[in-house]
Amino acid sequence: MSKPQNVKSEDIKKIFDKLKLESDDAVGNFLFKGYRIQISKYKQTGAERVQFLYKKRRAQGLCIVCGKKVTKKNPVTGKLYRLCESHRKEIDNRK
Repeated sequence: MSKPQNVKSEDIKKIFDKLKLESDDAVGNFLFKGYRIQISKYKQTGAERVQFLYKKRRAQGLCIVCGKKVTKKNPVTGKLYRLCESHRKEIDNRK
């Protein structure tokens, strides 16, 4: 489970607007005045949850495994790597 994100009352209104539009941006854990609000998509398969998490972390420039900030870019594509340095050593270099 991801760490809850602190939100204010105006952020709650924005989240509800996103829920009405069925946007994926509304999914997450939020902390509002000491209350944890968890919004998830029901009836998702395990694979769909993993795809959503992968897509969300990749868009934010985070390692898809641990969520740490990725700093190095792929020299060929110019995009950030999908894994942090430690997971690149561990996973990508197994071959």
